[in-house]
Amino acid sequence: MVVKSATKKRLMELGVDEEYAHKLATDRNMADIKQLSIDEVANVVSLSKDDEKFSALMDVIREVGATRRKRKSKKITINAKAVDDDDFPLGLTKFNVLNHELVPHQELVPEEEEEEALAPWGLMVEDEDTGGQRLAKELLPKILITDPVVQVIKEMAEKEDMLLSAADPEHVPLPAGWLADRVLKVNRHSLSAGTSVAFRLIVEGN
Repeated sequence: MVVKSATKKRLMELGVDEEYAHKLATDRNMADIKQLSIDEVANVVSLSKDDEKFSALMDVIREVGATRRKRKSKKITINAKAVDDDDFPLGLTKFNVLNHELVPHQELVPEEEEEEALAPWGLMVEDEDTGGQRLAKELLPKILITDPVVQVIKEMAEKEDMLLSAADPEHVPLPAGWLADRVLKVNRHSLSAGTSVAFRLIVEGN
C-alpha cells in the first residue's frame, strides 16, 4: 500500500489530523476519497460515526466535494481550478509557465545550501535569542507561494516526492507547508547584461 503524499498534505491543510489523513491517503487520491461512503470512511479511519472527530472529518470531505461540484463550468478563467492538483499529472492539463521564453530559469535552493548561496549578500546576523549567527532570509525580496512559477515548482517537487514514496516505503514525504520560507534562485539572461542571479523568499502572504 502506498500513501499518496500530496493527498495526505491536502487533507492536513484542510484541517484533518495527520493520523486520519495518512489512513485516507493510502492508495487513494482526493477523487477516490470523495467517493467513499460514510461507513467506508468510518472503517478506514477506525472511528465511530457518533464521534465528534468523525463528524468534523466528514464535514471536510463533504465541503471539498461541494466545492468541486460548484466549480464545474464551461467557462474557464485564470482563477478557475476545476481539478485537484493530484488528480492529473502536470503537463497534461496545464501550461508549464517555466517553459515560456520570457520566464527566467527559477529553482529552489536546497535548504542545506542556502547559507552558502546567500553568502555574497551578507545576510548573516546575530540572533538576539541565542547570541549566535543566523541567516536573515526575511531581508530577501518576497514572492508569494501562490505565484504561478512557485506553484509549478511545488507541483513538480511533490510529484517527484510521490514517486519516491511509491518506490521506497521508508521515504519520508514532504511535510505540510514545506514550501514556505524556502529560497528561490532566479537566473536571468540577456544579450546586453549577460547573466544575473537574484534570490526571492517564498512567503504565504504579504
